[in-house]
Amino acid sequence: MDDIAATEHPDGTAGPHGQAGTDASPVPRARQARRASMTDVARLAGVSAQTVSRVSNGFPGVLESTRQQVLAAMKELGYRPNSAARALKRGEFRTLGVILFNMSTTGNMRTLEAIALSAAREGYATTLLPVTVPTRDEVRGAFTRLGELAVDGIVIVMEVHLLDSATVTLPPHAQVVVVDSNAGDRYCVVDTDQVGGARAAVDHLLGLGHHTVWHVAGPEDSFSAEGRVSSWRTALAEAGRPVPRLLRGDWSAESGYHAGLRIACDPQCTAVFAANDQMALGVLRALHECGRRVPQDVSVVGFDDIPEAASFAPPLTTVRQDFTEVGRRCVESVLRQIRNGVAERGTSLVAPRLVVRASTAAPPGG
Repeated sequence: MDDIAATEHPDGTAGPHGQAGTDASPVPRARQARRASMTDVARLAGVSAQTVSRVSNGFPGVLESTRQQVLAAMKELGYRPNSAARALKRGEFRTLGVILFNMSTTGNMRTLEAIALSAAREGYATTLLPVTVPTRDEVRGAFTRLGELAVDGIVIVMEVHLLDSATVTLPPHAQVVVVDSNAGDRYCVVDTDQVGGARAAVDHLLGLGHHTVWHVAGPEDSFSAEGRVSSWRTALAEAGRPVPRLLRGDWSAESGYHAGLRIACDPQCTAVFAANDQMALGVLRALHECGRRVPQDVSVVGFDDIPEAASFAPPLTTVRQDFTEVGRRCVESVLRQIRNGVAERGTSLVAPRLVVRASTAAPPGG
């Protein structure tokens, strides 16, 4: 097959190798080589177009010799199946949409990475729609854009109250999984066991002999932050220990630093549980600047176990979240819903693990 495009004369004829016959006038543009079609492959392989379609879509019932013959023809012609057409025909796009608010937090980005990798292993692409500002219009706009895209399922990494306030409409027939939310009665939810993780942090500090534990919490509108606050209070109450005043941060190291300055001023404080490792880093800096040694004077525990946690000074004791498993379960759940055609409800919890390092020890004189 000649793969050189021909250039038409004004009368519809074409000269050899695309040259314009006897017409000396310049040709404005040349027609590009036509993309090989299924018919071209069938003709070269000496089979029907239906057989080419069956080979292209991986259907059984084709002789191995015929399949190899078709594949060789595809390779020779550079044929690529039209995935969009196949998706429309099947009603399956093999793409998952991910709506994500707050791309600055370690947890969200590691969860997104795990979702994308897990989806790729299952042969699915991932389309990300970030919500830059958690307003009703922004959230509604993200879902509107998602509805215009070809997706089979949706993973929402966003607080459920943002969905409620925006009164969003989910794309029809798309299955949904929500990450890190209390929406288990309405959606399928995958989450880290926030309560269990916070409880492990507090029990560890109390077990070392500390009288009580201070807490630097995440923002009030965060479901995971509130779960950790609730567990912290419950653990202290059940142990018969006083509950210190709660300090709030915004997940950033800077907010942890300002909370740490307040903690450093109280000589009664010997143990701190920060709701994430970034704020724990800020606490460590504040204590250092104020002359409070870690862990000799104050023990510090974080939450997440970010890759840098082991390199803090001192290395940080923290609660490790298994973001890889969270992402895997999200994809597993949404694909199960897609294949079964049935929406799921309820919450799947991934167990965290306390990682003990050098930032915790017995209290002074303990």
